[in-house]
Formats: sequence, structure tokens, C-alpha cells
Amino acid sequence: MKRPDPSLVAYIEAEIIPRYEHFDRAHGTDHVRTVIAQSLALAARYDVDTDMVYTVAAYHDTGLANGRERHHIDAGRILAEDAELRRRFTEEQIGIMCEAVEDHRASSDHPPRTIYGRIVAEADRVIDPATIVRRTVQYGLANYPALDREGHYARCLAHLQKKYAEGGYLRLWIAESDNSRRLEELRTIIRDPQRLRRLFDETFDAETAAE
Repeated sequence: MKRPDPSLVAYIEAEIIPRYEHFDRAHGTDHVRTVIAQSLALAARYDVDTDMVYTVAAYHDTGLANGRERHHIDAGRILAEDAELRRRFTEEQIGIMCEAVEDHRASSDHPPRTIYGRIVAEADRVIDPATIVRRTVQYGLANYPALDREGHYARCLAHLQKKYAEGGYLRLWIAESDNSRRLEELRTIIRDPQRLRRLFDETFDAETAAE
């Protein structure tokens, strides 16, 4: 697999990745590094520009600096306005990368417009049951501090059912990824209230102990 340009990596490691340190733990540096790694792994199956894939993955959540609601749009703007990227990429490439960042959101009302958008959207899914429950708990603790344990569990359950259960809004875009199998594993847990509650309690205890 072709690796991204080392000088591009050095710039993004110095100037972009640290921004994630200021986001909630569900969208911190561990998350962006996971999305980068997954994006590059998926990209190896396609005839795409590795530097573009890497850049899209690195910038995809930078818009969270301005809040969650329009973070995908803001992230595209941040990418488009980056002078260093404009020095490295053509206007056409910048446009494609902006679209990919804008299209990554799971609740988007339209499918990704290019393979770059499909790659980062798929990589951002990170469908591992323990990881998803942990990120849901982390987001709840960061954004709904007034909730008690039962309130956080109710919020977690509602989110999982709305997004990941049968009929949920999550869509997968890369057939070759492992997400389809992992999604079924998660759905099995969602259908088992005792198993889900046990996973939630273990995660909640670990996350609140770490605070």
C-alpha cells in the first residue's frame, strides 16, 4: 500500500491532529487516527490518490471546533481554506476532498458523491460494538453532564436504535469492508437487553472512573 507523502504527514501531524485533543473523547486523537488507518486500508483496494485519502480522513471532524450540527460543512471549509493544502493540491483535488469531508456524516441525506467520500464515510463508521458503546457514553458524558446513569443508558439505547438497529439511518458504502459483519454483531447486542445493559454498565463505570 502506498503511503502518504512524509512531508504532508509531518504538516498534518503538527497542525491538524492536535486539534482533536480539544474535542470530546469520542472524537479525540484516537478516533481520527483510527479513521486515517481504516481509510488508507480501504484505499488500497482502489485507484485513488493516497495523499487525498489521508487528508480527507485527517480533516473530517475538524469542524467540531464550531459545534457538532454543521461540523461536516465547517470541516470542508477548513480544508478548503488551508493554504498549505492549496500549495500541494489542485483546485479540482481540493473540491473533491471538500465534498468527501462534507459527505462523511452518517446522518447525511445523500450518499457520498465520490469514492473519497465513500472511503472516509465507511472508515468513520468504526463498527466495533465495544467502541461504539464507549464513544456513545463518552459523548453523553461530555454533552449531557446533568444526566444520571439511567439517563445516560436511555440516551445510549435510543442512539443505538436510531442509528444502528434494523431500519436505522446508518448506511454502509464499501462492500469489501468488515462493517457489514460487525453491524450484525452490534444488532445482536442491541436485541439482547441484558447483554447491552451489561456492556453499558462496564463502559460507564470505566469512563466515569477515568474522569
